[in-house]
Amino acid sequence: MALLRPSAWLWAGSAAVVLVVVSGQVSWASDSFLNPQGPIAAAQKTHLLRATALILIAVIPVLVLVPLIALRYRRRQGGDAQYRPDWDFSATLEFVMWGVPVVIVALLSFYLWKATHRLDPYSSGFGDTPALDVQVVGLDWKWLFIYPDLGIASVGELGIPIKQQVAMTLTTDTVMQSFMIPALAGQIYAMPGMTTKLHLVADTPKTMQGENTQYSGRGFTKQKFQTLAMQPNEFDAWVEGVRANGIPLTAETYRTLAMRTDRDEVQAALGTAKMPERALYFTLEDGDLFQSILHRYHGGQPLPVDQQPGTAQFGKKGAQ
Repeated sequence: MALLRPSAWLWAGSAAVVLVVVSGQVSWASDSFLNPQGPIAAAQKTHLLRATALILIAVIPVLVLVPLIALRYRRRQGGDAQYRPDWDFSATLEFVMWGVPVVIVALLSFYLWKATHRLDPYSSGFGDTPALDVQVVGLDWKWLFIYPDLGIASVGELGIPIKQQVAMTLTTDTVMQSFMIPALAGQIYAMPGMTTKLHLVADTPKTMQGENTQYSGRGFTKQKFQTLAMQPNEFDAWVEGVRANGIPLTAETYRTLAMRTDRDEVQAALGTAKMPERALYFTLEDGDLFQSILHRYHGGQPLPVDQQPGTAQFGKKGAQ
């Protein structure tokens, strides 16, 4: 079988790269920061592209020169490459080899410092004020979104108005989890008994996927939700729809919600015909629900196993 010439391999490799890029572009949809739907994800994309371009300044010459040097200085008869066994130093070459990486590292350090401060998840430097407050509770295996100022809560669906900053306060009532809406903002961890913050803004009306990126058991793959970025009037209508079609989020309802159930199982347990197929709507009975979840771990005494969400025993005692 005849071997492909180097030029053929080059064309084949280029075609493979193009196919990967094109297929990746299709799969990004609105679920990746590479197709940003807000200023924070757009800044993340810019930072990635800038860092990649700077690194390629050092990588591309190596990829090009190594095969050229190997080709030029290979052992052959009649070669025109100079044979200089005593050569061991070139000031110009040393300056380029060390100077260019130093400049690249300096530029990367500057842009990294700048991006770290600008993209601080606790920063409120994006979007209009006042911010919409959303309290997020990670459960097995779903996310609970509480709107304390609006008296509603939801699971499987996060509604937000465009152009308005959303200030999230996150915790979990189970194991550590990782919250992320790639098209809007970066990843942030949430842990029981502690809070973290995340700010995000959506530019245009869009439906985006959010998820938990920290593996947490059998229902991990279903711990996803839809982020609905809407015009302000549409968001107001969505809030009224949640109020009208939601069920009270009582202690008993929360106990059912916090059990180790995936999205489909909890939908079957608490969903009604008035709710969407993959979302649950609630009205708040307890305005301090988030604080009560948070402080249950601050009592100084370990919780009984059947009172710890995330355990197989949780909720079973009350159900009996």
